[in-house]
Order: sequence, then structure tokens, then C-alpha cells
Amino acid sequence: MFLNRNDSEKGLYQDMTKKEAEERLRKAGLRVTPQRVAVLLALDGSNHPTAELLIRKVRKKYSNISASSIYHILDTFIENGVINRVYIPGDVMRFDAVLEKHHHLYNRENNRIEDYFDDKLHDMVRNYLKTKPIPDFELEDIKIKLTGKFKNKKR
Repeated sequence: MFLNRNDSEKGLYQDMTKKEAEERLRKAGLRVTPQRVAVLLALDGSNHPTAELLIRKVRKKYSNISASSIYHILDTFIENGVINRVYIPGDVMRFDAVLEKHHHLYNRENNRIEDYFDDKLHDMVRNYLKTKPIPDFELEDIKIKLTGKFKNKKR
């Protein structure tokens, strides 16, 4: 199932509150700081943003925060499972605050990335790989990137 920021199924894409951001950091065992909360809220309110976009958004509230501090916060979030990286070859690194299992739809024309939720697809690939394991490889996660064009140009 394709979801975007306007969808509310499963409670996804509801903007995170400050309290929810603080709780997410605590659950990850991280100290709650205003800067970490600001980065997490900026990330949650964006669709797979780049670090540069996050820096601009966070600096609207914390004008003196350095780019290196924001990069350090992003690295800390990734190391502690608060967010994920999204890598598209030929594009800059992007970040994803959605931790539920999902895949990505990538439009090469405009570098747009949308989340795609399909439990059956996920389970099908996982089950296939159980019957045909890859030698000397331990599967940790499944992330599929589907490349194409959205027929609706508004996307």
C-alpha cells in the first residue's frame, strides 16, 4: 500500500509531537536535549530529507547550531535505531523517521522518494529467502527500492 504524508492509515504520518519525540529518544536510551528533539521533529515533518534540508529547518529555531552537530545527532540516531538512512545511488544521503517495515518508491525524474507499505511483499521475500538462503549471508532486514515514474505528475 502506498502512503504519503496525507494518509493516516495505521496512524502513520501523523506529525510527531515534542512529547513523542522525547519518548522515542528515551526508549533508544538517549539523553533528551532540545537540539535532538528539534532534529527529530524536523525529520519527522519531512519526506526523506537530506542533511542539508534538516540543517536549514533546525536552524530556524536554533540559529547557532553547527552543521557538524546536526550530522553528529543524525549519526547518533542511526546508531541507536531512532531513524534510518535511505541511500539512492547518484543521490545524496537521505533520512527516514518511519521505523515500521516498508519499502521505497523512487522517482528518478525528480528524486522523490515515497514510502510503500506491503506486508505481503515483505513476507514473500523473507519466506523466499528462507527457502533459498544466500550463502555466507545473514539477513537482517529487507528494504526494496522500486524505481519508476508516478503517473500523477503532482507527486
